[in-house]
Amino acid sequence: MSAERPYIVGLTGGIGCGKSAAADFFAELGAAVVDTDVIARELTAPGGAAIPAIRQAFGAQVITPDGAMDRDAMRALAFSDPDARRRLEAILHPAIRAESARRCQAATAPYVVLVVPLLVESGTYQGRCDRICVVDCPTAVQEARVIARSGLATEQVRAIMAAQASRDIRLAHADDVIDNSGDLAALRVRVEALHTQYMRAACMRHRNGS
Repeated sequence: MSAERPYIVGLTGGIGCGKSAAADFFAELGAAVVDTDVIARELTAPGGAAIPAIRQAFGAQVITPDGAMDRDAMRALAFSDPDARRRLEAILHPAIRAESARRCQAATAPYVVLVVPLLVESGTYQGRCDRICVVDCPTAVQEARVIARSGLATEQVRAIMAAQASRDIRLAHADDVIDNSGDLAALRVRVEALHTQYMRAACMRHRNGS
């Protein structure tokens, strides 16, 4: 593992904007992808490192019979009780930050795409990133996509969206924007263009040894 800091692109966007699809395309093109949602799921899976603390903080009612965190029960609790949400974040966020940093540093690809759904909201990841890339689409498209894939009620989807930064705030933090209001083919074209840009920047970083 090289001690040189990797070139890191922070990838974010609201729920339903297409972060995962964009990240998949970056991975296909050769980027290392470190996804904080994936790390969170690992921490809260059966036997996950965060399960004992979650059980102690919230009780057995948020743990499934196989020993994972019950995501639906925890989501309902977190949205109805801001203190519960803060306690859950205090358990998960430090562990996610530490593991994502380890994976970024261990990456051997030319550059890393660090996927953080709440990158703008958290404020703690931005200092790690050389570029911030926002996957964007109109809010009506977001809402329709989430309802179609999740089966959640419109009110639930709107509550989730309301808890995230607004579209305007995300775009104000963006160095690069991927318009994902179209189809996957259009998304891939935009990702390919940014991949070329990021490869060039990562190569310059490597040559400069910084």
